[in-house]
Amino acid sequence: MTQTNSTLAIWARLTALPFGNWLFTRLVCFQAPYFASISPRFEDLRAGSCTVTMKKRRRVHNHIGTVHAIAICNLAEVAAGTMTEATTPATHRWIPKGMTVEYLKKAATDLRAVAVFASPPAFDAAALDAPVTVTVTDTANETVFRAVITMRISPRKA
Repeated sequence: MTQTNSTLAIWARLTALPFGNWLFTRLVCFQAPYFASISPRFEDLRAGSCTVTMKKRRRVHNHIGTVHAIAICNLAEVAAGTMTEATTPATHRWIPKGMTVEYLKKAATDLRAVAVFASPPAFDAAALDAPVTVTVTDTANETVFRAVITMRISPRKA
């Protein structure tokens, strides 16, 4: 990417301010309101990488008191989507096409999701399916969840 992506530019501007991560998170949740249900917090955002955390709160619990599987899926999707948005040039658009998940252990603590492209996509005239790998770890840095989210990336229509 030769130019700074607008999402990355907003991230850089806001994170330079006090409470900038919080404000960036609120903007993302305003754009996609459903993500607010898990109260995510963006920790890092770069082209090709995004880190988002969420606290283990009662509202994301399941019946056994651990973080609900769908709340973890939401965490993975907000990380993957924001990373894709921050990486994709303005000449292209994207949408999630599919998601495969592995629940590896009970999520009994706060969680951290890291999203990265499995391999950097080439943004050219052809549409492509770009897999994003998301790894979710607990506070002991043990992997509790893994996902591969396929992002359909295509040139914007003129």
